[in-house]
Amino acid sequence: MKFFIDTANLDQIKDAQELGVLDGVTTNPSLMAKEGITGRNNILKHYVDICNIVDGDVSAEVIATDLAGMIKEGEVLSELHEQIVVKVPMIRDGVKALKYFSDKGIRTNCTLVFSPGQALLAAKAGATYVSPFIGRLDDISTDGLNLISEIRHIYDNYGYETEILAASIRHTMHIIDCAKVGADVMTGPLSAIEGLLKHPLTDIGLAQFLADYKKGN
Repeated sequence: MKFFIDTANLDQIKDAQELGVLDGVTTNPSLMAKEGITGRNNILKHYVDICNIVDGDVSAEVIATDLAGMIKEGEVLSELHEQIVVKVPMIRDGVKALKYFSDKGIRTNCTLVFSPGQALLAAKAGATYVSPFIGRLDDISTDGLNLISEIRHIYDNYGYETEILAASIRHTMHIIDCAKVGADVMTGPLSAIEGLLKHPLTDIGLAQFLADYKKGN
């Protein structure tokens, strides 16, 4: 399972990279704005800054919702850095854009996916990643993990190479549950990833080892 961090905060990205398990980054205009990154040129520069920190894929989102606009923006984004993956929304023109980019050899991440049918369309259009938002489904009392399972089943049936990128991860157990049902990638906050480190018996055991060592010295 690949670990992506969902942020535009360079310090958090550096921390995740230094942990040694980071495979990529996802971000969006809202996360950029949260870090005070506004204006087209500043946003484009920030994507490059992120690519210079991490070794893996960096999803950069188009703002346009029409086909021509998405193609124009996506081509600019893809030329920023070889690690850039163009993030495209799951709408009619978005599917057309996925196909266009796929034919051009430009990698894509289809975002805002909430149903197996949407994921199937994205895979048929050649998306590199598909991003089901499981946390947002949980927010409306719908089983986000079940969506991951259904997409996994469909993709396995037909051998689609599109990777399932579990997005809107809210906490550590989301990561474990997504791994159990076969998500290829998770993206979420650094806190959720760091939560995997924690177990009270680890703390107790380490404290005991250190105490026993001190007794003999």
